[in-house]
Amino acid sequence: MTTPPPARRFEPDLRAMTRINLRPIASPMPLGFYAVGIASVVAGTYQLGILGEDAGRAVAFTILPAFVLQLLVAVLAFGARDVLAATLMACFSGTWLANALVLALHPEHGPRVLGVLNLCFTFFALLMASVARAKRALWLVLCVAVPRFGAAAAAGLGGAHALTVLSGALGLLLAAVALYAAFALMLEDMRGEEVLPLGRSGPAHHAVEGDLSVQLRDLERHAGVRRTL
Repeated sequence: MTTPPPARRFEPDLRAMTRINLRPIASPMPLGFYAVGIASVVAGTYQLGILGEDAGRAVAFTILPAFVLQLLVAVLAFGARDVLAATLMACFSGTWLANALVLALHPEHGPRVLGVLNLCFTFFALLMASVARAKRALWLVLCVAVPRFGAAAAAGLGGAHALTVLSGALGLLLAAVALYAAFALMLEDMRGEEVLPLGRSGPAHHAVEGDLSVQLRDLERHAGVRRTL
């Protein structure tokens, strides 16, 4: 007589036993926007000729900290599960590093290579702007960053001084938008409510104004919770 196989043991339903612990962190975005603003002011005044042609190395050393600060912001934003902000800050970080190295070391064909880099960043920022409209502060920064880096790309590839001046002027506009966003986000964090308008909509609005049930909606599908990315 054949012995029947043992009954198959199924894994119990783990959903009732699952606990998700989130580590609250302060928003790194004011620091990220501040770094964009300060580096843009320094680079923009140099492109406008205000600092003099021989100030390139000093400008490089001055904008280099923006690379470190925005890399830190990117790491923290990834930890906060904001992939859009983290990706943008990381790309800004790499762009500042490349600009600082070229200005400091003066490699052969450096401006043309920077032109290619700025052109790639322009197209990438344009793609990000197309999906970032709900995050209005980030979207406004991208809307100014696209023409600014586009003008810088054209200046590096074509060598036209007028385009360099245009890039510098747009850089100052980018700084103004970024510094406004940084200040508005800091005020909002300190007072617990929106003080200066940021124009959030959709999920970005619900993330700030919604209750806990809204925050936890579809949490099982978020990166770090689901099985694969």
